Amino acid sequence: MTSNHHQSVMFTESIDALNIKTGGIYIDATFGRGGHTQGILDKLDKSGSVIAFDQDIHAVEFAKENFNDDRLTVIHSAFTHMGELLSARNLSGKIDGILMDLGVSSPQLDNADRGFSFNTDGPLDMRMDQTSGISAAQWLAQADEMEIANVIYEFGEERKSRHIASAIKRMQQDKAITTTLQLANIIAGVVRSHKNKHPATRSFQAIRIFINQELKQLSETLEQSFDLLAPEGRLSIISFHSIEDRIVKQFIQKYSKQKQLPKGLPVMNIDIQKTIFKDLGKQFASKAEIKNNKRSRSAILRIAERTTLGVTPC
Repeated sequence: MTSNHHQSVMFTESIDALNIKTGGIYIDATFGRGGHTQGILDKLDKSGSVIAFDQDIHAVEFAKENFNDDRLTVIHSAFTHMGELLSARNLSGKIDGILMDLGVSSPQLDNADRGFSFNTDGPLDMRMDQTSGISAAQWLAQADEMEIANVIYEFGEERKSRHIASAIKRMQQDKAITTTLQLANIIAGVVRSHKNKHPATRSFQAIRIFINQELKQLSETLEQSFDLLAPEGRLSIISFHSIEDRIVKQFIQKYSKQKQLPKGLPVMNIDIQKTIFKDLGKQFASKAEIKNNKRSRSAILRIAERTTLGVTPC
């Protein structure tokens, strides 16, 4: 049975980062169980609104059953389609804030049937959207050893990636790998246990990221924010591992620095790229939150504001 309990990480900080206008239009790109969405709604008046996205059909069904608010629209879609869907609603350049809480939600982890957890046995699925794509089990069955090793190393930063991939292929010579504990036990036979981290943590993270194309979707969605955000609109993004945070950090830094003009060239002949974002820094979870919610230990919140002078890059 699926648990619907989800404790939103850095709840207050991420909501405050949006600098909410009571009549504004806001996006919760990762609805989950609606914790952040409700937090935004609580700060809006009757003219404000929230559009929430989630590619997990279970999250969308939860919203329909538990949220009865005319100011809320929930869309079953990966957030990478946000630009086209909002453009179709004539909302480009009118969004006052976008909040993204990246990673896996507690209900997804708690439901063994989703295949995200290495602590409980279940089908090796790992798809955020179970209505499309291939499962982790299907991918492992068709991928060769080098591809598996590369995914685990690139997206999980796991040094034992080649040994893990080799062990997976050896096991598949005898039987298919179809459950989470099968895979977790294979990895545990290769990777040494750490005090606060399961041996399969990095590998499961890597395979999940690959199956759902999470980093590609994140990069594409960040680029869409140029056209979506109104002047002074905010980005509030919570990431949970270094690869995600690096993408967000580099994106904000890239477009918060004005390009220097080449010396000796007349200004009239130069297409000046003004800064598009103001980098408002990063925050970490408080000690009190980390004590009450271990998931917040690795959380990093980055904040940026759309400038009034910036122009969309070509």
